[in-house]
Amino acid sequence: MIERVTNKRLTEMTAALCHHDPDLAKVVKEFGVPPLWKRPQGFRTLLYLILEQQVSLASARATYERLVAKLGSDPEPEPFLCLSDDDLRGLGFSRQKSRYCQLLAEAVADGSLPLGKLGRYDDEAAKAEMMKITGIGHWTADVYLMEALGRPDVWPVGDLALAVGVEKVKNLKARPTADELQALGEQWRPYRAVAARILWLYYLNVIRPPAGGKPT
Repeated sequence: MIERVTNKRLTEMTAALCHHDPDLAKVVKEFGVPPLWKRPQGFRTLLYLILEQQVSLASARATYERLVAKLGSDPEPEPFLCLSDDDLRGLGFSRQKSRYCQLLAEAVADGSLPLGKLGRYDDEAAKAEMMKITGIGHWTADVYLMEALGRPDVWPVGDLALAVGVEKVKNLKARPTADELQALGEQWRPYRAVAARILWLYYLNVIRPPAGGKPT
């Protein structure tokens, strides 16, 4: 059975990590158990994650809210595909993200991306299915696995805030590269996604306290 992180399990997994890692324990002692950041499963979350790629959370949110206002509801594949390129540009989509989101909508609409079944797949299989779609890379797939599917052992090495958090919490001499971050994450198996949440919590409270919200 594939485990999902619940609030109870998040507390238990956090305690297990802190027992073995005094650096994470210091973060949790100061700031508490990290929030269970969650997103709904489905098309709208993957679309939103594409919008969040390499921009501020505020910018992505504004574009998404304009899209919702245009459609009159949270986006679904068929209504989204009725929007023209000009419509999307007017809402704040770049040309590249318009294409990525259109490809996503087409794949969900025709069933080639079985979003409703991903919860039954293991992490690697679910990630592989998502990454068949142009525009969905490792970071987008990892965050979907963590926050929509609630997987406990995902480690999003492409996340800048995570790299900064590891650098500071583990007192490294420099920010780790993706390969270095991958290796460092091994110490937190099988709860790497929970370790990531603790490190994000540190980032939010120490590195970027004025901004609020979860980093991307």
